[in-house]
Amino acid sequence: MTFIPTTRAEVVQRGWSELDVVFVSGDAYIDHPAFGVPLLARWLEAHGFRVGILAQPDWRSKEAFMSLGRPRLFFAVSAGAMDSMVAHYTPARKLRHDDAYTPGNRHGARPNRATIIYTSRLKEAYRDVPVVIGGIEASLRRFVHYDYWENKVRRSLLFDAKADLLIYGMAERPLLELAQRMQDGERMADIRDLRGTCRIMGNLPHSGPLLEDEKNPPLEIPSFEEVSSDKSKFAEAFRLAAREQNPFCARPLIQYHGQRVLVCNPPALPLSEREMDAIYALPFVKSPHPGYREPIPAWEQIKTSVTSHRGCFGGCAFCSIAMHQGKLIQSRSQGSVLAEVDALAAKPWFRGSISDIGGPTANMYGLACGNEQAGRSCRRPSCLFPQPCAHLTTSDRRAVSLLRAARARRGIRHVAVSSGVRYDLMERQSEYFGELIGQHVSGLLKVAPEHLVEHVTQLMRKPGKKSFERFLKRFREENSRLGRRQAIVPYLISGHPGCRLEDMLELALTLRELGLRVEQVQDFTPTPGTLATCMYHTGIDPDSGQAVYVARSDREKGLQKSLLLWHVSDERRRVQEALRELGREDLGEVLSPGGRPQHSPHARTPAAGKVTERGPRKAPPVRGRNGHKKTR
Repeated sequence: MTFIPTTRAEVVQRGWSELDVVFVSGDAYIDHPAFGVPLLARWLEAHGFRVGILAQPDWRSKEAFMSLGRPRLFFAVSAGAMDSMVAHYTPARKLRHDDAYTPGNRHGARPNRATIIYTSRLKEAYRDVPVVIGGIEASLRRFVHYDYWENKVRRSLLFDAKADLLIYGMAERPLLELAQRMQDGERMADIRDLRGTCRIMGNLPHSGPLLEDEKNPPLEIPSFEEVSSDKSKFAEAFRLAAREQNPFCARPLIQYHGQRVLVCNPPALPLSEREMDAIYALPFVKSPHPGYREPIPAWEQIKTSVTSHRGCFGGCAFCSIAMHQGKLIQSRSQGSVLAEVDALAAKPWFRGSISDIGGPTANMYGLACGNEQAGRSCRRPSCLFPQPCAHLTTSDRRAVSLLRAARARRGIRHVAVSSGVRYDLMERQSEYFGELIGQHVSGLLKVAPEHLVEHVTQLMRKPGKKSFERFLKRFREENSRLGRRQAIVPYLISGHPGCRLEDMLELALTLRELGLRVEQVQDFTPTPGTLATCMYHTGIDPDSGQAVYVARSDREKGLQKSLLLWHVSDERRRVQEALRELGREDLGEVLSPGGRPQHSPHARTPAAGKVTERGPRKAPPVRGRNGHKKTR
């Protein structure tokens, strides 16, 4: 197996005089299907196109963008597996000093607003070559959006980047069709009916297959001018766009920016199991390009993991998966997953342990709507909230069979499930629960209640306190029965829209009662494209139209976070400050470094945490919350 060409010498070595498509990525080149650009490059390569990758080019001049020459068809640009602003700044808007997608974990290998900068350099180098932008940064900024780092409403990224086309979501279908149609002689400017794409037009066209569909006529959402001056219009635009994510019934969306209009075609159709299998069977080398001399943390984290499926129907308010991967679960066959497990086992560096078999939510593998007709017309943002849909199939048969088969493969000593799980869904999956706890937890199981105060979890679209308590009780009982010393890692968010200081106090007391201590807390980051970010900017729940409280000051957000760290000595002063503000100084001794959780589960001391029953656990190098799934 060979790597995709990254230099002119590697292109010549292939016997090529030019490339058809050149990918530009803000990430280092790791030839692995967990990374979007290498996956898409392999996909086009498998269909006969000559492709190359410019990984983390020096954006300070155009020369680095000319190293692979002029592509015959187009450039394809991605900021990388993360929005570049999320990659560079903390929730407090402070500069990060690391980048898990860069050799040596070094900051600074990609610019702020990488999609805009990369496109600008390409247009400077080759003004007449079309540029397509995609990836999570472009996908979640495809409409008018709120930018937390500038604290302003920005235009669609397509306008600021000045690219020719934007592909949103998972791009295999639209990117391949685009390349094939251009190969056949069509100009990119004339390809207006391609699903999963957005383009800018001087005026709204009155022809084209998608725009002439009488059942799904175009839907106009509030314009840039309306949205940027009226928060209620921003909320309305988000609500309307969020309802058009089902590829089987979505309408084209149009959003005016002055005299020009953004036209967003319906999402690409989901991939079949056979297509998913074909993608993951491509000849990936499964390692970083040999030109790198330093370790890449993102690679180290996922090198022994296997993606079993895409999509998530949870619909959490702070998560962008529904706006990017979609809520329809697209699963690989068991044979495809096991073939990848076997390939891993054959690697000389493999030591017998699979770090993960999963996806955005591990226990959604193989699930789908049980009523095909209803599913094709469904506009529910979540199949689980506020109650599980009656049409949702929750059988755990396929997931259980996969896990059992994987751990039985030759050379496999242990298979972990490190992807998050939905514990409310697992209430309907008793066999999966037993299999998971008994065989596939490496000491710690990740779950995401995010909060346990009812009105906050309602805004989060999460199941709430009672469901979590049922799960926790069941988890502890099962571990006791098995004689296992395992614990959960429940992720929590502070500062989420709807959450007040008194809510964090209630959460802290609840965690104490449950015997849980928090070592790290995720401060809410308003990332583009999420419901929670819409609520943060507007102070409005777009679904109900009701006002939502938002903690905006650094002081209040800091106090919220500190209340969950009540047992940490360094947080003592801020905890006392929060208690004084709430008039609850009487809790000073209860919430103090010397205070003890009321429940003491049987557990051993961990070696390394976010939130655990048994102490600190080192956080992984790749940040993946508040709407950004990095390598999965």
